[in-house]
Amino acid sequence: MSTDLHTRLSSALAAASSDSIVFDLTGIADQYDRLMRELPGTAVRFAMKACSVDEVLTCLAERGAGLDAASPVEITQALRLGVPPDRIHYGNTVKSDETIAEAHRLGVRTFATDSVQDVAAIAAHAPGARVYCRLATSGDGALWGLSRKFGCSKDEAVRVLTAARDAGLVPAGLSVHVGSQQMTFEAWQQATDLLADTLVALRGRGIVLDHVNFGGGLPALGYLDRRGKRLDPPLDKMFAVIREGMEHLRILNAAPLDFVMEPGRHLVADHGAVRAHVYRLTERRQSDGESVHWLYLSCGKFNGLYEMDELCHRLVFPGHDSGPYVSAYVAGPTCDSDDAYRAPHQRVPSTLRSGDPVWILSAGAYATSYMTQGFNGFRPLPYTATDDGSALVGAAAGGRSR
Repeated sequence: MSTDLHTRLSSALAAASSDSIVFDLTGIADQYDRLMRELPGTAVRFAMKACSVDEVLTCLAERGAGLDAASPVEITQALRLGVPPDRIHYGNTVKSDETIAEAHRLGVRTFATDSVQDVAAIAAHAPGARVYCRLATSGDGALWGLSRKFGCSKDEAVRVLTAARDAGLVPAGLSVHVGSQQMTFEAWQQATDLLADTLVALRGRGIVLDHVNFGGGLPALGYLDRRGKRLDPPLDKMFAVIREGMEHLRILNAAPLDFVMEPGRHLVADHGAVRAHVYRLTERRQSDGESVHWLYLSCGKFNGLYEMDELCHRLVFPGHDSGPYVSAYVAGPTCDSDDAYRAPHQRVPSTLRSGDPVWILSAGAYATSYMTQGFNGFRPLPYTATDDGSALVGAAAGGRSR
């Protein structure tokens, strides 16, 4: 058994008799507490899209976190779990008139924006609301840059928030997102510079904000790179740069300035794992004449490992603690060529047989969120949540079973 597995998580994986996703709630709570120690006084709005499991959201809300929602459906879920509306913001800049009005009816009063057209719609359907404008970043250094669909330039942000003020809204803040699974501290240095320039430009228009949202992007630590080596993001340096940036922005602002973070995978990825099983370990000669091994698993891109084309997970094979090993490509079970890791061969036990269990680590982020409703007939995985390694709460992915 892997020595870096938490006892609670490994116990829950060992107890699982069928394929499922397992979340360690105590581990998630501890990760939240660590974040609060690094960034004291910062308001956390957990990105629901990363893991919309009721038990996970409740766990974080009980620690004091709010939620970053991207639709009225997510807002409704948050409210059902008892999260107060003032700890929920509508963090999606893409909104229709209908969704703005519904979010406002549900009690949400803080909206992300990045265009004057969206501002006009918010003013019409959520009068008097607070808005914060998302600035565009390059996304350099992140596995997913998020640099095109959302955000605007500094000059455009000034225009957007000026329009918000003129429309009777409250121009409350600015936000950035440096890209998901950001691997460099320089990304936050550059984001701070952009935020600082924009704050100064807004002051020239008589607009003084009350908060800055540093967004998501904080990395998980358990992923592997395409060579099979553990990623090693400079997390301590990232936190130091963020703290320095916050202090710099406080000095620049003409009024007290609060800060928000929207972590997603940073809180949940390393505290969730998939219990899957081996379909088949094969060896066959490819069209180029190379003889290669393929390890096919019961879980892949469409039922729990959507991000397998960009990152690698560490695999554990219970009962196969020693060699011999072979180098194999690893793929999911569907009849789709994209359902495979793009990484080079992984070392796997040569004695694997169909039905043998396999644990897929650091799979707590986006595992439940991105699953299809049964591509190729492969159903979404159920999940379990545990806080002691044995007291499991079972539910179908995407909704509770009770």
